[in-house]
Amino acid sequence: MGTSTTVLVRDARTTALGVAGFAVALAAASQVAIPIPGTPVPMTLQPLVVVLAGLWLGPVAGATSMALYLAAGMAGLPVFAPMGAPGFARLLGPTGGYLWAYPVAAFVAGVVVTMRRDFAYRVLAAAAGIAVIHLGGFLQLLVLTGSAERALALGATPFVPLDLLKVLTAAALSSKTPRATA
Repeated sequence: MGTSTTVLVRDARTTALGVAGFAVALAAASQVAIPIPGTPVPMTLQPLVVVLAGLWLGPVAGATSMALYLAAGMAGLPVFAPMGAPGFARLLGPTGGYLWAYPVAAFVAGVVVTMRRDFAYRVLAAAAGIAVIHLGGFLQLLVLTGSAERALALGATPFVPLDLLKVLTAAALSSKTPRATA
């Protein structure tokens, strides 16, 4: 096996470990869910982990990691937040839109950060990823409540201040990562 082949195998192994690692990290972050009065959506660190997956792994591997997490949850593994319906039923409830958006959010964050790695672009990438998560949550809550105003009040308004902090944290934590590719 030549040097270039060894490097490719090592990179593929590292990527596979990153994909699995971020799926596990998201499952762990899901277990710390703080109920917010007046909304069925808990406060978690999940958006931070989702955008970090995109920032660190790149768009394809980041999205793959989030899809692996969803597959584990749909299969009934206890990876979703401890409150709510189990398995696939969780994806149909009030938090389902956020969950469905995770692969897209990681992909978007990964694409934006491949343009440039400076702090401003990392902030933009993390903000774009979290905006995708909010959009997914909003759309699901809109379907369930029938009201855009109610969907925003339940699923976005209580979370924006802390999510802005998550954006800055993700940008800071991703400063030493290698340039994300595909």
